[in-house]
Amino acid sequence: MATKFSKETYLYWYELMQLIRQFELMAEEKYKMDGKIRGFFHAYVGQEAIAAGCSTATRPEDLMITAYRDHGLAIAKGVSVNSCMAELYGKATGCAKGKGGSMHFFGKEVGFFGGHGIVGAQIGTGAGLAFAEQYRGTDNVVLTFFGDGAARQGMLHETFNLAMLWKLPVIFICENNNYAMGTSVERTSNVIDIYKLADGYEMPADTIDGMSPEAVHEGISRAVKRAREKGGPTLIEIKTYRYKGHSISDPQKYRTKEEVDEYRSKDPIQMVLKTIMDNQFATQAEIDAINQRVDEMVVASVKFAEESPWPDDNEVLKDVYVDQNYPFIVD
Repeated sequence: MATKFSKETYLYWYELMQLIRQFELMAEEKYKMDGKIRGFFHAYVGQEAIAAGCSTATRPEDLMITAYRDHGLAIAKGVSVNSCMAELYGKATGCAKGKGGSMHFFGKEVGFFGGHGIVGAQIGTGAGLAFAEQYRGTDNVVLTFFGDGAARQGMLHETFNLAMLWKLPVIFICENNNYAMGTSVERTSNVIDIYKLADGYEMPADTIDGMSPEAVHEGISRAVKRAREKGGPTLIEIKTYRYKGHSISDPQKYRTKEEVDEYRSKDPIQMVLKTIMDNQFATQAEIDAINQRVDEMVVASVKFAEESPWPDDNEVLKDVYVDQNYPFIVD
């Protein structure tokens, strides 16, 4: 069967999604069974196609910012698996020096600006990053992710207004996984098609299937092209599903097993694998080798985290304030 994308793209998607999935499952095990990971933990399991499609639709120079369900996007953007696992462990070698934990991954060197625990706060910050790129004269774009719950925050509307007024190169991406914690979209707003929120600002908008990396890539590519050509922002509602609860401690009593199983039946990793095998893009032995490579990376990340040192006590007040005197600030 013919495909729109190359063999290399499908193999890249498969390995990336497998890496995110296995990282999350291993981290969940260390959280639940071993007690090595503490605090809040929001898994990305089921939403991997978004990270994969966005990765191939953008350039390394483009920036990314998201909320607290951040592990998968951080890995897709290039934050190392070792530093991600070490951050979950609270170790000094973590991507936020062990100070951020699960909800506050960071990777400035690869253009990943969090990981934010305050619901909706990253929406305004993402527009700020886009304003900086516009001011510097680059053609980089900023992918700003938020959940369906954050779509009810006032920050979103204030940011949409300025982003359109200034034609900022930002793509607002709502990862709509149907539930804000345990509350369905239908119970929080009369507007259940979140992409329609853009209409009030005459902002271009789209809704795409988040269980398909192909659909994600195509939708994000259209918005990226518009932003690079100074056409301003886009709101994209990506309809996806999380297989796990809102957080690890969530009993998930608000949804049925049948609902979860329905989404699992169109698992993005298995769909991509089927395309690979149907088109003979790889042999079973080659797929097994990818799986083994992923498993070894995840196991190595645990070893790295467990052998890494704890942060020194003298680090506690560092990275809280910037030690600079800005000349444009007048007392």
